[in-house]
Amino acid sequence: MEKILYVEDDISLIDGLQYTLETSGYAVDNARTVKEALALFGNRHYDLLLLDVTLPDGTGFDVCRQVRSGSTIPIIFLTASDQEISIVKGLDMGGDDYITKPFKLNELLSRIKALLRRSQQFSKAESVLEANGIRVDLQERLVWKKNQKIDLPLAEYKLLCLFMQNPNHLMSRELILDRMWDGNGNYVDDNTLSVYIRRLRNKIEDTPNTPRYLLTERGIGYKWVVG
Repeated sequence: MEKILYVEDDISLIDGLQYTLETSGYAVDNARTVKEALALFGNRHYDLLLLDVTLPDGTGFDVCRQVRSGSTIPIIFLTASDQEISIVKGLDMGGDDYITKPFKLNELLSRIKALLRRSQQFSKAESVLEANGIRVDLQERLVWKKNQKIDLPLAEYKLLCLFMQNPNHLMSRELILDRMWDGNGNYVDDNTLSVYIRRLRNKIEDTPNTPRYLLTERGIGYKWVVG
């Protein structure tokens, strides 16, 4: 049974969402503070985190920052703010997805299933990708740049694998969105994709402002150049 850590302090939301998740087949622990969330995460195994942004002793961003220092577990932010700056901050910090309150339970469940499915697919892969000084172990879900390990959250990791599996091929933004989000591009928009691309470049390019490998064809898409 897959286990979710649900970080939320609003009692009016906790019982209903926790019940929905449990009746959908997930085991769920609830934490109501940053301190409690980090304590639970440090002592138990989880397959996915649901993080509310506003907490009594901090924010979901604080939890994400600590978790991302040593884990690539899928993270979904639950936020009452649909402001782009808040969304981008969560993605930049390593979140894999976000959903704005109030939300439809079926939509949240679909996103959870999609993230868990992709995570499981990568864990079962048995091959290595290598080009431009970047090496990806698909079985262990590890990435190295010039023999130095780099940490990528799930969305960036999936994006890198997609490019490395299609070298020298111009991929449209629409195609990338479709492949990234299980055939349903409604889960992410062009601005979010641009954030992922920028974050990925900052980690794999020697000079991100003048990239050599992950190139942009303005108005069309992106290309991973090899050779």
